[in-house]
Amino acid sequence: MKCAGVLRELKALSDPGRVAGMARFGIASPRAWGISIPELRAIAKRIGKDHSLALELWASGVHEARLLASMIDDPEEVTEEQMEAWVRGITTWDLCDQCCANLFDRTALAYDKAVEWSGREEEFVKRAGFVLMATLAVHDKGADDGRFEQFFPLIVREASDGRKFVRKAVNWALRQIGKRSRFLNGRAVETADRVRGIDSPSARWIASDALRELRAEKTRRRLRR
Repeated sequence: MKCAGVLRELKALSDPGRVAGMARFGIASPRAWGISIPELRAIAKRIGKDHSLALELWASGVHEARLLASMIDDPEEVTEEQMEAWVRGITTWDLCDQCCANLFDRTALAYDKAVEWSGREEEFVKRAGFVLMATLAVHDKGADDGRFEQFFPLIVREASDGRKFVRKAVNWALRQIGKRSRFLNGRAVETADRVRGIDSPSARWIASDALRELRAEKTRRRLRR
């Protein structure tokens, strides 16, 4: 399928009213067309995996075309250079999360980039590092717990970052890792207790919010099963 044809199809689905709604949820992109995720997933399912088309769609700069690119790209063909170029081009939390959950966490470099990006200063690059931790905890069913233990010191290190999109991702990573197994739940609770002791409003929020879920009976019951 040609990129121009896909862009025409996307343009036909555009809805200015949705663009205004997106802005209210913190998704402000000058090239957003207001297309829903279910609509994009339907198009992605029809297209299938297409690395070359994904690169062209990303290069268009259209917000929804970039979301679609993350859905159709082939993780086995994604290079480190591409991951770096794409993550530097992310300016909204939804694009960050979709790239991580649809594509980046399925690449061979996922764990390395989670570590590397979590230490970067750019807001959405750092967010991507922690979103990768969260989505890997959900999607990489076969990984052993040891792969996730390396993330706890990084969570402590970055917990005082007060930027909204960073602190929410740090919290998300802590909660998802802690819901993966009984062992990791215990380590996540210990980490949250450490974070709670940091003199930072961001750290205190991350810890208290995470502990509510990590210590909840619903979480413990599921892990016992």
